[in-house]
Amino acid sequence: MRTPQVAQVLNRLRMRQVALLLAIDECGTLSAAAKAIGMTQPAATKMLGELEETLGQKLFARVGRLLRINEAGERALLSFRGVRGTLELLQRELYELQLGHAGRLSIGSIMAASPTYLTLALAKLKKQLPLVSVEVEVGTSDRLMEQLDEGGLDVVIGRIPGAASGYHFLPLSEEPISLVCAPGHPLAKARSLRFERLLQYPWVLQPEGTPMHDAIIQEFQAHHTSLPPGLLETSSTLITVHLVSRTEMIAALPQSVAKGFQKHRMLDLLRYELRNRLASYGSITRADRPVSIQAEHFLRLLHEGGSDAW
Repeated sequence: MRTPQVAQVLNRLRMRQVALLLAIDECGTLSAAAKAIGMTQPAATKMLGELEETLGQKLFARVGRLLRINEAGERALLSFRGVRGTLELLQRELYELQLGHAGRLSIGSIMAASPTYLTLALAKLKKQLPLVSVEVEVGTSDRLMEQLDEGGLDVVIGRIPGAASGYHFLPLSEEPISLVCAPGHPLAKARSLRFERLLQYPWVLQPEGTPMHDAIIQEFQAHHTSLPPGLLETSSTLITVHLVSRTEMIAALPQSVAKGFQKHRMLDLLRYELRNRLASYGSITRADRPVSIQAEHFLRLLHEGGSDAW
C-alpha cells in the first residue's frame, strides 16, 4: 500500500476521526466509543474506515465483532494523544491570554513607591496572574517618562511634568522628604538641628533637574545659601545609602524609603524638617495609547491597595 503524503493526510484528516480513535482506546469497543462521541455505530464504522484509508494502513485487526488495535494503530494513537495534548495546551494558553494571565508588562517606578504601593501591587498581580512576565525599572521621574514616551514602559509610577499633556495621571500619595545620615553620625542624636549645622558636612543629592534636587535647592535658597562645594550627585538610591552609611555625608530620601533603611539600622533620620514637600506621585500612562489587559489589571491593584512600608 502506497504511503500518503503529509499534505494529503492533513487535507483529509478530520478532528472527528482523531476523537473516534481516542474514544476507542478509552472505551474499549467501537459501539461504546461511538456512543461517547455522540455517533451511531454504523457511522463510526464508516468513519474508522475513512481514517484507515486516509492513513493508508489498517489500524485494527477485526476478531469477530471485536477490534484489536495493531502496531499501526498504536503508532497512530500515540500521535493523536500528542495532538490532544497540544490542543489542550493551546486552549489553556488562549484562555490565559483572554484573562490577561500571559503576556508582558513593563513598569517604571520612582524609589518612593517601590517599598510601598509597587511591592504590594506586584505581589497581588503575581498571585492572580502568575504567568504574566513583569519587568520593573526604578529611576527618576524624568528618565522614566522618557521611556514611557518611547514605548519602553507601559506604566510609570512617578510625577508628571508640570505643563505636560497627553497623559493619564491618577495620584497615589504625597512624598515627604527626610534628611538621613549614618547611625553613628555626629548629628544623629541631636534633638533639633539648625540649618547651619547641616552645612558642616558633605551632601549626596539626586542629579540636577530632578524634583528631589530642586526641593533641596529651594531649602538652601530659603536660607540664602548656595549648595556646598564638592557635591556628589547620583540617581541611585543604593549608592546613596551605602555612601551615607559609611561616611559623614548627608542625603535626602523619600520619607518612606528613609524609614525603611532606619528600621534595618542602616541609616538614621536627622531631626530637621524641610520646608518643601514633593508633588504627589501616581500612575502615569500615555493618553494616545491603549492600555493592555495586564497593565489595566496592575493599575487596578495599584490603586486599590494600601501603602504599608517594608
